[in-house]
Amino acid sequence: MAVEKFETSLKKLEEVVKRLESGELPLDDALKAFEEGVRHAAVCSRKLNEAEKKVELLLKQKDGSFRTEPFHLEDA
Repeated sequence: MAVEKFETSLKKLEEVVKRLESGELPLDDALKAFEEGVRHAAVCSRKLNEAEKKVELLLKQKDGSFRTEPFHLEDA
């Protein structure tokens, strides 16, 4: 299986959601679409987790130097 980009998976996930929300799919097709959506959601989640691990904040110190620290999302 080829590695998909985040944007590609997100677009496909949005398309699946639209098809499911239309209410026009027969049950078997809706289940297949749902499974496809779950796969795309997993790709998006994995890509976001990978990105979060890579993101670091660069902070300027009083002496003009910089230091890095891990980026953590604040709980909303």
